Amino acid sequence: MKQLLLDVLAAPAPSLENYVAGPNTEALAALRALGPARAVYLWGPAGCGRTHLLRALSDRRDAVYLDSRSPVSAYRSVAQPDESSARPRLVAIDDLHLLDEPRLACVFSLYNRWRETAATDMALSLIVAGELAPGNLELREDLRTRLGWDLVFRLDVLSDAEKTDALARQAASRGLQLAPEVLNWILTHYERDMRQLAALLDALDHYSLAAKRPITVPLLRAMLAEQPHPSPNQSYSPLS
Repeated sequence: MKQLLLDVLAAPAPSLENYVAGPNTEALAALRALGPARAVYLWGPAGCGRTHLLRALSDRRDAVYLDSRSPVSAYRSVAQPDESSARPRLVAIDDLHLLDEPRLACVFSLYNRWRETAATDMALSLIVAGELAPGNLELREDLRTRLGWDLVFRLDVLSDAEKTDALARQAASRGLQLAPEVLNWILTHYERDMRQLAALLDALDHYSLAAKRPITVPLLRAMLAEQPHPSPNQSYSPLS
């Protein structure tokens, strides 16, 4: 059983289709309609889906996704590309609040490039995400101003009722029928990020099939107890 859980499949790749919008329908609609020469700044607390949306939008050949772990050279190549460099048509910058000064300087230059090319055939889409509203970020003022040049959306975390509904629908899509007490136990005792919850469903499905037992709270507890370091907040998702 332990080996089975270690080998469990990762949660589905982020997409606009599997993003559970909840109160964020306006932001999702704007991102679906996003075209060249548009810029969006998304902000909200951990678990609101910032990274999910940026990963989904940058899952194309002419797009680049960057975060605080990306090398400065990658930032420079999109902010000030030379003539021999491939020029992405969409740039997604995640976790702005974690970027250091060299990377922030590149984001500043990237906004300038976005505005300069807006009316040309080299126009690009720019999506930036951070934890706080522009006015609350500790940034140089000229960069803070640029974050509001186009669209700004606050993303909110799903309510418990919305998460319960989303979890039930994700389970149904896998052919699983989860009793209300199972759903309540998961949301009470387990990590509430929707990507991690989706990965937990996959693990639970595999475990139930291997054990040849229906999905119940005792089965869920048994699955988690078999982990090397059992924890109600253990994550099965590789995405940050």
